[in-house]
Amino acid sequence: MQDYDVLIVGGGHAGAQTAVALRQRGYEGSVAIVCEEAAPPYERPPLSKEYLSGDRSADDILIRPPAFWAQAGIDLHTGRRAVAVEADARRVTLGDGATVGYRHLVWAAGGAPRRLTCAGHALAGVHSVRTREDVDRMRAELASVDRVVVIGGGYIGLEAAAALAKAGKRVTVVEALPRVLARVAGEILSRFYEAEHRAHGVEVRLDTAVECIEGSGGRAAGVRLHGGELLPCEMVIVGIGIVPAVRPLRDAGAGGDNGVDVDEHCRTDLPGVFAIGDCAAHVNRYAGGARVRLESVQNANDQAAVVAHALTGSPKPYDAVPWFWSFQYDLRLQTVGLSTGHDEVVVRGEVASRRFSLVYLKEGRIVALDCVNTVKDFAQGKALILRDDIPREVLADSSRPLKQAVPAAV
Repeated sequence: MQDYDVLIVGGGHAGAQTAVALRQRGYEGSVAIVCEEAAPPYERPPLSKEYLSGDRSADDILIRPPAFWAQAGIDLHTGRRAVAVEADARRVTLGDGATVGYRHLVWAAGGAPRRLTCAGHALAGVHSVRTREDVDRMRAELASVDRVVVIGGGYIGLEAAAALAKAGKRVTVVEALPRVLARVAGEILSRFYEAEHRAHGVEVRLDTAVECIEGSGGRAAGVRLHGGELLPCEMVIVGIGIVPAVRPLRDAGAGGDNGVDVDEHCRTDLPGVFAIGDCAAHVNRYAGGARVRLESVQNANDQAAVVAHALTGSPKPYDAVPWFWSFQYDLRLQTVGLSTGHDEVVVRGEVASRRFSLVYLKEGRIVALDCVNTVKDFAQGKALILRDDIPREVLADSSRPLKQAVPAAV
């Protein structure tokens, strides 16, 4: 394999968009993407939703048509895994022993699904939702599946539960914490989604820990809970987060204890090495200046743009407002900002109407909005993040568009 001016490790949104953005900005150097999966870059968010349900095909979720990469002069090396980085030599070693040199390395490898460690975790029928192949395996089994246990009540788990419940499966969600979405949302939203899932026939178990997965003939046959209860099932889906894929960078000397640390231009402390996307921990003013990892397409795209600007001579620091989204049943949830550490919530609209927004404040400053089927609140609410001069009655009045109620904010 030849050496490259820019070598990108990872073919998800972050890596693919870096290559695209470089060409869009007129970068003429050689560019390559090395990705472990055999498929060309594709969107991951639909995996737990439209792709799992069959509403979108493999072609539908491609980030670009297959012919695009060669036409753009971007070498795509699929099915190749980067296993080591020699920072001083500016060289990456691949799993087959081949090496490739670089002037600039962009590490966009994302992360691997966090696995259960209990007995039975490796049985057939136990699945993660991280790659297209993961979901293809699930879909191949669904015809013989009636009961599904989803371990983890975060977005991935709940989205998969919704897709499978709509497909007529009997689904149980097992969450170790006292509420679903506990790490990413306030209690009002958690209780709303718990009620929605139960209304669609999903059993939601909270404060519930898994003892082991029991099998029959080498396949999962049930989930044993602490306390002894067995939840019989033919499929188990594990959605308990990811482990950032940064071991080669850490072994090469890069700093960080939650992923790999980067500066405002997404540079690691290794020469010529950037890191972006799910695996990159950056200081974020929307998190109160804390160092965070953001697992979202928005973050991947924005950090890709930061790297493209840096490599084309017009550096711009990362300073994007975080935002996320989730589709479950007929509910469109859009989140802007980071609600972690909030001390006040203003409800905008009626929760019972299934069309409402939650405005999160911390010490009087707006830090986030959760918008359920309220697209305008999401779009207009972005301009309110970190403002501390918006009256509570204005925020609570859903009859007044945010842009009209606070004209100076938009």
